[in-house]
Amino acid sequence: MTDSEFLDLAENLLRSVEASCDRINDQNLADIDNQRVGAMVTLVFSNSSQIVINLQKPLHEVWLAARSGGYHFKFDGRQWSDSKGRGEFFACLSSFASEQAACPLSF
Repeated sequence: MTDSEFLDLAENLLRSVEASCDRINDQNLADIDNQRVGAMVTLVFSNSSQIVINLQKPLHEVWLAARSGGYHFKFDGRQWSDSKGRGEFFACLSSFASEQAACPLSF
């Protein structure tokens, strides 16, 4: 994958996370403050816990830090998968965010 391809795919992922936060907030499912600075999105929950998603351009990875730990995702041609086999990005994010928001959320 070229740097340009990575940036296009990763930018789509970050936009999707932001759009999901807007949808979740609009539906009053949870109160998530999403802040974006460059290639990093920080999700802040009402209990002040955070999830941080940022791009690691040299490695062509998306890193996610949640209360449960840190995760590295690579695009496998179909989806963003955890480098240690713990699942697909949006499934992991949904699980981590649900735990931190104390209610079921889907990204």
